[in-house]
Amino acid sequence: MKRKEVIAPGDAKLPDGYAELVTRLKERIRSAQVRAAFSVNREMIQLYFDIGKEIHVRQKAERWGKSVVEQLSRDLGKEFPGVKGFSARALWEMRRFYAAYHGHTNLQQLVAEIPWGHNLVLLTSVNDLTEREWYIRETIRNGWSRNVLVLQIESDLYRRTGKAITNFTATLPAPHSDLANAAVKDPYVFDFLCISDEASERELHRSLLKRLRDFLIELGIGFAFVGSEYHLEIGDQDYYPDLLFYHTQLHCFIIIELNAGPFLPEYAGKLNFYLSAADDLLRNPAIDQPCIGILLCKEKNRIIAEYALRDIAKPMAVSTYHLGRNLPRQFATQLPSAEQLEEVIARVDSQENHAQENTTVTSPTDVKSRK
Repeated sequence: MKRKEVIAPGDAKLPDGYAELVTRLKERIRSAQVRAAFSVNREMIQLYFDIGKEIHVRQKAERWGKSVVEQLSRDLGKEFPGVKGFSARALWEMRRFYAAYHGHTNLQQLVAEIPWGHNLVLLTSVNDLTEREWYIRETIRNGWSRNVLVLQIESDLYRRTGKAITNFTATLPAPHSDLANAAVKDPYVFDFLCISDEASERELHRSLLKRLRDFLIELGIGFAFVGSEYHLEIGDQDYYPDLLFYHTQLHCFIIIELNAGPFLPEYAGKLNFYLSAADDLLRNPAIDQPCIGILLCKEKNRIIAEYALRDIAKPMAVSTYHLGRNLPRQFATQLPSAEQLEEVIARVDSQENHAQENTTVTSPTDVKSRK
């Protein structure tokens, strides 16, 4: 019997269009996997909602108490030993979950799009339904992990987004202006930096680059880092804007200028100059929107900032930054700095390594011979 010939990848006998077919099938499989994962999550969230409803209704009608719920937990655990999530505490959380969204059809559909752990974080940390809905939508849009969601809630992202002073409405067409406003915050929270409030612009700049991943998370989705002190040659002279990004959703370059002091009107003129140059030297008019600038200052007077931007032709925003919660002065002077802590850790590690190198292994026979 003649053996069937196997056509291997890369074989010249592969039919025309084979590579395109494989690519399409791979994309189709990945898409199906994602939809299947979402489908499983939706089913689980609906199950928890239904369990919570049963407990909620029977608690009111039949006065179910702690002991009944604990017994229900044991019975479900016995019936489904390999399934986690039916502890008494989890059942009470399901009841709270149902109570929170009962009667809110739109929210019921939204919460099914995020994992149960995310829902528990929102139930515990955010009381206002409008604010909770905002975080749910942002989680879906940005693909936040639970830890990132916790950080965004703790930093009060809901109240910081879109709060910067901008001239976007006057300098950008709608709806691009609305998208740009939603992409900037005030204030930005840099509590991941180990620097003091008195840090210089150079120190702030260097620290942000050192913690670039955290910086990008705080900037938000869409920011792609292009360069630090990006070189622009203008009129045979060299200029170096502090930070250059490209925003993948706004389709534009964004220049961020750092200032470790209060906002001054002349900062807007300098940034306007940089944006004009970047529009000529970096922007491709066929695919890129006009460049945007962000002046990031330690503090600002709102009225002065609004006047400074009023007649500026280039789109820009004025925001502030916070370095996190500060210790009271009397304690701050008593605690070591981050550099001092790093020196101590390095010294301890060196001593431990030295001790290990000089340590000899003693066998039980050696111990006996010494006795």
